Amino acid sequence: MHEDGKDDGHRAAGAAASAVDQPAFLALERELTVLLRRARASQGEMAREVHPDLESSAYGLLVRLDECGQQRATELAAYIGVGKATMSRQLRALEDLGLVAREPDPADGRAWLVALTQEGHDRVRRVREARRARYAGRLADWDTHEVMELARLLHQLNRGMEK
Repeated sequence: MHEDGKDDGHRAAGAAASAVDQPAFLALERELTVLLRRARASQGEMAREVHPDLESSAYGLLVRLDECGQQRATELAAYIGVGKATMSRQLRALEDLGLVAREPDPADGRAWLVALTQEGHDRVRRVREARRARYAGRLADWDTHEVMELARLLHQLNRGMEK
């Protein structure tokens, strides 16, 4: 406890509360809200570009499989942040669309590995290339270093959000 009768916990809470009202955090909240709203809309469009019947929430699974290769359903569920039942339903739908396939995990006969089919890989690659082309067009007047700095800061933000 300090002379003023407050302990460090109260000071830290008070400092955090006052930081929330700073213009920098207000601007951050506003810009992230706009970015996230646009990202959700864009994810729906990209999902439909992959396949007209694809749920927008399943698009992230396809991207993860495209980037990381085959994975267990439990790993995908943990990464996306959904339960086993939701993951099973989404994977069944992706299998029905011919975008993913499951095979037994050779390291554990009780588990299954999920991977993109060739059709799934081709469709995801096409959509991701088109999305990067749109980014390049919209950011054409940005310096390459600015784009890299934005990517670095977003990566830093994403890592901080994991904590």
